[in-house]
Amino acid sequence: MGSEIYSSTVAPTSALPAADLYWIPLGAGGHVVRWNGKVYEAIKALVERRPRSALYHSALEVRVPEGRFVIEITPIPDLRGRERGVVAEGPVGTRWAGRLRLFRYEIRRWRGGSIPDASEAVSSPVRVSSDLACARAILDLVPSVPTPVWGRDELGTGDMWNSNSVISWLLVRAGVDGKQVSPPCGGRAPGWDAGVVVAQRQILAEGNERGARKRAVDRVVRGRLTRKKCPPVG
Repeated sequence: MGSEIYSSTVAPTSALPAADLYWIPLGAGGHVVRWNGKVYEAIKALVERRPRSALYHSALEVRVPEGRFVIEITPIPDLRGRERGVVAEGPVGTRWAGRLRLFRYEIRRWRGGSIPDASEAVSSPVRVSSDLACARAILDLVPSVPTPVWGRDELGTGDMWNSNSVISWLLVRAGVDGKQVSPPCGGRAPGWDAGVVVAQRQILAEGNERGARKRAVDRVVRGRLTRKKCPPVG
């Protein structure tokens, strides 16, 4: 765990551990994002021949004895990312455009921070865990979140990568069943499945790697036992 989280200069709190999920209507507080979201959903619904749905952006609030943290992916407003607990950045749209701050996103693990549009969240907060180990795992994992191009499917999941992907990735990696978490009734969270798929792939790969290492060790041990000489008789 990074020292910036569990600093000895910060007094522990008495709050019970928790991880709460917020479902925020896409574009809350921003007319351009809301309009773009409506256009995207209109086209998507037309292609898939289904009714339009409300779109949601997700964020997490995590409480541990050391403090309260918010985890969210947002545009980069300025160069003072450390003040917001920024631990990673990634490009938006295309990698070449990501050279400009305007086309980059930041991932926050912000102690004592705020979710700007939390007041507009729907059916929130949703308690996804009250386990201290899970809450700590979520915080530990934030700097390791994949940072592919926002809005594209670089990882081949069948779903684009965005803010919802980051949240679902964190939950699944921390032991929460991401497929059991869903947006408010009648709504969609584009990108959610991408995070679930990538997290499950990594967990499976790590399990296979551990299994391979164990089998290799077992072979070595068996080989040593086979070569061991018996003591002379008499």
